[in-house]
Amino acid sequence: MSLSQQVFKQLSDTVNQSVVGQDDVVKALLIGLLTRGHVLLEGLPGTAKTRSIKALADAMNADFGRVQFTPDLLPSDVTGAEIYRDVEGKHSLTFQPGPIFNNLILADEINRAPAKVQSALLEAMAENSVTSAGETRQLPNLFMVLATQNPVEQEGTYPLPEAQMDRFMLKVNVDYPDAKSELAIIDLVREEELMSISSDNHVFKDSEPKDQAGSQHQGIIKNSPSIPELMIRPEHIIVAQQEVSRIYISPLIKSYVVNLVMATRGVGDYNHAQFPQWLAVGASPRASIALDRGARAHAWLAGRDYVDPDDVRAMVHLVLGHRLVLSYAAISERITTVKVIDEILEHVMIG
Repeated sequence: MSLSQQVFKQLSDTVNQSVVGQDDVVKALLIGLLTRGHVLLEGLPGTAKTRSIKALADAMNADFGRVQFTPDLLPSDVTGAEIYRDVEGKHSLTFQPGPIFNNLILADEINRAPAKVQSALLEAMAENSVTSAGETRQLPNLFMVLATQNPVEQEGTYPLPEAQMDRFMLKVNVDYPDAKSELAIIDLVREEELMSISSDNHVFKDSEPKDQAGSQHQGIIKNSPSIPELMIRPEHIIVAQQEVSRIYISPLIKSYVVNLVMATRGVGDYNHAQFPQWLAVGASPRASIALDRGARAHAWLAGRDYVDPDDVRAMVHLVLGHRLVLSYAAISERITTVKVIDEILEHVMIG
């Protein structure tokens, strides 16, 4: 196991300690990070979407920016703007960077802001740069947008257009945890509350009498949290991204990737399948790129230096789910994108 893989194993373990019952979400975030992709998390309130992203930023010691999307938000609130200054009688305009100039960006409830604000992210997500006041400014080498949205609330929201949805490499549906995980969540939150109480009372502990060994009483919390073996830095992530780029994918697997995406456009002999009539618009070439990158990252996380078909299948739902536009026939029959992709996987063969 390389140093980069050790870093990501530790990163996964650290985030999973803070987010219970969402292992698939954490894995998708790591794959997005490895492939320089952007991730859209869709789920009901309270399903640890924001917590997962903050835990990831804390674990990797990265610069973190959060934007709470609201109807009155302006594009400059995201990208930054020039600020007028008067210093000792000298007038000047100084660019004040917005929250987008960070390593990880949380676009919280992205569908609550109008299109002109949503589009402020487009250049950043596509070009890794921001143009403001006629000047283009580069974003950090390690840059990732993590957006959240609620699938239920529709009033006062602005659904993302297909072109912007296509900018997200992965879309992850965040579900409720099971009963066992929910019990673990209660214990985790209680432990955090006790840790907070211990921290708040730290000033009082300084005045407590010491025992014969010279140490203070530990109070409620007896066990200190374990210290990570490695100090994870953004540089580690960039090295891991480079390793993922070198993962081998055979011509046969690449053809499989392309055939899966082409099937969404009705290309191929699928006369006995139902999925062509369920699709109004198929996936763009960005889907092929994302599926290739995602499969390589999935293989790297598994400790392999090559991609196998299972890596591709593991990524198909995350990559294609938000890129397909269902036909009226599919909507009337209550067909979901999950069912469509499942049938595509059944009919598209390797080779």
